[in-house]
Amino acid sequence: MLAKQTVQKLRARTRDFLAKANIVITDEEFSTVEIADFGLGDIERTGLQLLTYVNTDRYCAKELVLFPHQTCPEHRHPPRVGGEPGKEETFRCRYGKVYLYVEGEPTPNPQVRPPAGDEKYYTVWHEIVLSPGEQYTLPPNTLHWFQAGPEGAIVSEFSSSSDDASDIFTDPRIKRIPELAE
Repeated sequence: MLAKQTVQKLRARTRDFLAKANIVITDEEFSTVEIADFGLGDIERTGLQLLTYVNTDRYCAKELVLFPHQTCPEHRHPPRVGGEPGKEETFRCRYGKVYLYVEGEPTPNPQVRPPAGDEKYYTVWHEIVLSPGEQYTLPPNTLHWFQAGPEGAIVSEFSSSSDDASDIFTDPRIKRIPELAE
C-alpha cells in the first residue's frame, strides 16, 4: 500500500524522467500518473509508472516509465468477454534501454535477471532489447515482462483498448490496481 506522500514523490520523479526524453506533460496529466507497486511494497525493484493519454473502447496510448533496473512483472492480456482477443500492444523505446522478455526460444545468457527471490514467477526468456527509436509489437495473450537498464527507460505504448484489471500475472501475489493509504 502506497502513502499519498510517496505517490507524490514518485510522480515528481516520473516527470523528471519524462523531461530527460523531452516529453512534456501538463499539470493535469501529472496528477493522473499512476504509480503501480503491484502490491509487493518494493517499487524500486518491481513497479511501473504510467501516464495514460487516451484509453477508449478502440485504442490506447500510454507512457511507461521505469526507474533504473525496475521490473514490470510477467503477465499477459487475456481474451475479453465476448471472445474478443486480448490487448495487442506496441512498445516503442523513447529513453534508456528496456529488456523485454516474451514467449519463444529462450535467449542464452539474458542480460538482466528478475528481482532476487521472485525468479520462480518469471517463465519466458526470449529477449528483445529496445533502445531509443526501436519498437516491438506483442500479440494478444502473450506472456511478457520487462526491465529497465541502468539509466531507467521510457516506453511509449500504443495498443488496443486497455483493461489493466483483467491482466493475468504469473505471480499470484500481484495486485494490479494500486492501493493507496489515506
